[in-house]
Amino acid sequence: MRILGFGTYDITKHPRVGIIFEGLRANGDEVIEANAPVGFSTAERVAMLQRPWLAFRMVPRILGSWRKIIRQARRAGGNGRWDAVVVGYLGHFDVLVARALFPRNTIVLDLLIFAADTARDRGIDSRWKLRLLELLDSMAIRCADVVMVDAAEHAANLPRAQQHKGVVVPVGASSEWFDAGGQGVARVPLATAPLRVVFFGLFTPLQGAPVIGEVLGQLAESDDIEATMIGQGQDWELARELAGANSHVTWVDWVGPDELPTLVAAHDVCLGIFGTGPKALRVVPNKVYQGAAAGCAIVTSDTAPQRRLLGDAAVFVPPGDAKSLADILRQLSVDRQLVSELRQDARRHSSTEFTASAVIAALRQCLTLDTQVGPEARRPD
Repeated sequence: MRILGFGTYDITKHPRVGIIFEGLRANGDEVIEANAPVGFSTAERVAMLQRPWLAFRMVPRILGSWRKIIRQARRAGGNGRWDAVVVGYLGHFDVLVARALFPRNTIVLDLLIFAADTARDRGIDSRWKLRLLELLDSMAIRCADVVMVDAAEHAANLPRAQQHKGVVVPVGASSEWFDAGGQGVARVPLATAPLRVVFFGLFTPLQGAPVIGEVLGQLAESDDIEATMIGQGQDWELARELAGANSHVTWVDWVGPDELPTLVAAHDVCLGIFGTGPKALRVVPNKVYQGAAAGCAIVTSDTAPQRRLLGDAAVFVPPGDAKSLADILRQLSVDRQLVSELRQDARRHSSTEFTASAVIAALRQCLTLDTQVGPEARRPD
């Protein structure tokens, strides 16, 4: 198949669409990208939702990116030559342009998240803002022929009339994480060395960073557990306050995407998410896929999508339960054989389930059907 990657997505910040393209290429498909990132972070986008008068800052940059993307697409082959046009993550507006440019092509939207759902999770409660974002979600979904989501719970949230478009495509992990994991698993830590625990993220509410901070505060006297907390965001200050004076915690503002896999792979345990909000109960975060590929033991919240995805290859604790998480880390700090087994289980499971080739299987099947008989084949009677 011949695929056009289209949009303002930024693979360095959100690797999801890059993994999709990696998987398509690994299966022999030709993928050509028309891409010009806008340059705004997720946090900046959320800030504009909270203060709409700042949104004007986005308009010139979005228009400039679209001009570049359209020129790239035309140079690559123009209209009518693509088996599918894949619009990358955060492409709610990009998909409108793609639909206008390619009216007869199969348009695939990597929805991943609902704008209104994310706004609610980050504390936006204005009724008119949420309604506007719901309309944006609906409009973007209607413009697409195929809508990729990362879990069955998100597919169920698609509008009833549009649910036939949904395809579950797990986030997976890029080859860089598997490469780092191959080196990390080979490392045999000394039984007397501290248990090394890592968390990385944007400290959003669904991640439950304050729960981790509370745990670190409880473990302040545990010399055999060291933690690395990477990133900053909404809940960073609270998490650090709750961690107190734990001298065994290293706080790192952020690590570049080229360095992050190796750094994570040097740890024994990768923490997932522990939030209790509705969105936290529906998602499987990037860090779970990436930490498993890097060969870390995974400890995360006991939610339906995470348990379904990870099976026995992780340790689960109730969402928001700091005591249970602290107890698990104490247990792992004294049972290094269990840590080794969990690391091997996570690595083995990820090697079959989380590779780029594996996660795009359902998408390729859907696109192959569209290529043969057209996107209307999936539409209900």
